[in-house]
Amino acid sequence: MTIAGIATPGKIIAVHLNYPSRAAQRGRTPAQPSYFFKPASSLAGTGGTIERPAGTELLAFEGEIAIVIGERARHVSPADGWSHIAQVTAANDFGLYDLRAADKGSNVRNKGGDGFTPLGPVALPASIAGEDGWRVRTWVNGALVQEDTSDTLLFPFGRLVADLSQHLTLEPGDVILTGTPAGSSVVVPGDVVEVEVDAPGAPGAPSTGRLVTTVTQGDVPFGDFGTKPAIDDAQRIEAWGSEPEHAAAVAAGLASPLDAPPAANDASAATGAEPVASGPVLTDEVREQLGRSAVATISAALRKRGYHDVFIEGVFANHAGDRIVGTAKTLRFIPFRPDLFKEYGGGFNAQKRAFDTVEPGEVLVVEARGERGTGTVGDVLALRAQVRGAAGIVTDGGVRDFDAVAGFEIPVFSQGPHPSVLGRRHVPWETDVTVACGGAAVQPGDVIVGDGDGVLVIPAAIAAEVAAEAAAQEDEDAWVAEQVAAGSSVDGLFPMNAAWRARYESR
Repeated sequence: MTIAGIATPGKIIAVHLNYPSRAAQRGRTPAQPSYFFKPASSLAGTGGTIERPAGTELLAFEGEIAIVIGERARHVSPADGWSHIAQVTAANDFGLYDLRAADKGSNVRNKGGDGFTPLGPVALPASIAGEDGWRVRTWVNGALVQEDTSDTLLFPFGRLVADLSQHLTLEPGDVILTGTPAGSSVVVPGDVVEVEVDAPGAPGAPSTGRLVTTVTQGDVPFGDFGTKPAIDDAQRIEAWGSEPEHAAAVAAGLASPLDAPPAANDASAATGAEPVASGPVLTDEVREQLGRSAVATISAALRKRGYHDVFIEGVFANHAGDRIVGTAKTLRFIPFRPDLFKEYGGGFNAQKRAFDTVEPGEVLVVEARGERGTGTVGDVLALRAQVRGAAGIVTDGGVRDFDAVAGFEIPVFSQGPHPSVLGRRHVPWETDVTVACGGAAVQPGDVIVGDGDGVLVIPAAIAAEVAAEAAAQEDEDAWVAEQVAAGSSVDGLFPMNAAWRARYESR
């Protein structure tokens, strides 16, 4: 494989901290350089994509100047180090903070993924400028986010070559990533990152051109073996660059808030991997309690805890009397755009993945932006969900093949029928992320309960206490109904005064 005219290197060596601006951002300045290796399989060229793995949140870019060894180097001096460099190009040292703790500093997994080291597009001769004459710039979605020059480096290029050559032989074609300046931050699926290295002081200001990488969302979950993604608030702040930058990302809906649980491992997503409660949320007891509690009763328990906007508005069941109790698996559509639908609408897209991977007891919750002018599920996908044991489907959009879907056993709550196919209004975009369905925020793992009064969302962390209170209230209401049926007045009984309360508790 050849990228930017560079044959696959025997070694890719990256420097941890090298720019004063980045060291200041990190709050530490190293006395000596430190390094890590990146595998050749992580190499990519310009115009490619990088997957943010399913169930992760913090994929960060790092625009860098890459130097390519031209002459074998072993035990060279700092003064001679630059003479061993043949070419200079742009690099993007992508890293996944979710796996940062997995390898105790070696960065094997968080920096070694496929496509995590784009290079190019052009490698410039090192001779066109001195080692102090290079500039690196990075853009995200067209906005300049990084800019610095090699004359500010803590450890100049020649010194890096000399230092490494004390320990190992640098061979022609080996690549050294020389560090990133301040401004590195998190990117999400759909973002486009561009890195350019130039020599602005050289004749003609030669440039590598822009190294372009588009972020996509992976959909293959991590297995039940090996270290799982894990992050905390410190990692979130460091990945985004600072606490204010993280806060701005949260406000923009791009980042998880501080104190959020770690990202789930079985998801794919574009705005960030989503929190899921640890342990079983719907135990047999909780499921039974919710199964015999009316949505109206549950809503009162939620309202007492400050949860007022938990109703998925505007949806109704395709069978009278249907009930849903299950944990949420989410799917999100974005507005139709022909280029995006061409890229993301075909094949085993997000919609098909969601229906093909739903687990028994889960409820597929579909964000369709309240757009009822096309179908968001049809007979084949509804049948697939039923066969897989899904507890139900909730969409704030339309249902295609409505009569056929109504003939299935699986409960489906929607805005009603519409014959049009998905591409009329929607692009299937991402799964297992926080969605806004019918005006309610829904996270993967939240508990969904529906009946004739509608559908509501119970945050996973309070599902057990809400279920217990709702079930107790149902028992009380049933007793009150018995008294009313026997001729008692509702005055003092509904709600119960002290006398009626005493009778109830002594029954």
